[in-house]
Amino acid sequence: MSLPDPLPRPPLIADPSLDVCPVCHGTGFEYDPVGRRSRRCVKCRGGAENLIERARIPARYRDSSFDTFRVNPSGEPQQSLVNAHLMCRRYVKDYPVERGLGLLFLGPCGVGKTHLAVATANALMRTKRVPCLFYDFRDLLKTVQETYNPQTQTTELAVLRPVYDADVLVLDELGAGKATEWVRDTITHILNTRYNEQKATIITSNYLDQPTERYDETLEDRIGVRLRSRLYEMCKTVQMFGDDYRQTYLSKRLLMQS
Repeated sequence: MSLPDPLPRPPLIADPSLDVCPVCHGTGFEYDPVGRRSRRCVKCRGGAENLIERARIPARYRDSSFDTFRVNPSGEPQQSLVNAHLMCRRYVKDYPVERGLGLLFLGPCGVGKTHLAVATANALMRTKRVPCLFYDFRDLLKTVQETYNPQTQTTELAVLRPVYDADVLVLDELGAGKATEWVRDTITHILNTRYNEQKATIITSNYLDQPTERYDETLEDRIGVRLRSRLYEMCKTVQMFGDDYRQTYLSKRLLMQS
């Protein structure tokens, strides 16, 4: 007695907004029946580059990678930078180890927080075809505010929809700018929406959990108690300490020129 033919599976429908390849369905690989092996998908070889192009990464950081991150800007490897570097590589390797889990980079200026955050996003886009989106915290708020102008054609939802929907959002310089009630309400709404939708968020901030010589305020002071508490659940905290790379690099360059 022969078994009945299985019911046909419904075709996979590619979401054009994510540019998912109908051949490999976003994996980046297709089966070669002649060679009987997997190979790079011919149709979407440019898939990663397309994702990177749409990610809004600033030109200064577009080429950031794990290989170009310096764990020894002053000559000696600094353990917190080594640990941060390893954590980010492991995050990409294991992604998505826990749905919606992101990273929170905390540290002073110039230690490479943005570099590592973007390097992580670049690696996710290149190796796993994960759609990512970059926004500077202040630029995002300014863009939202501009939608309140009656002469502006863009709506607030049109600005925020990609921010809500991106598989991974890189939010740079959280807490920068004036901490008004509107700012706190807006960023709380954005992060709560992503939390509820289990979307991963990668965040950087110069504000720490304890006051520093440079900043009397803490991250909690800038974004509020409830949101800081939420970030403990949303993100793994990546502590980064060390010399200001920009200042160290500039000093060395001036010495070489003198």
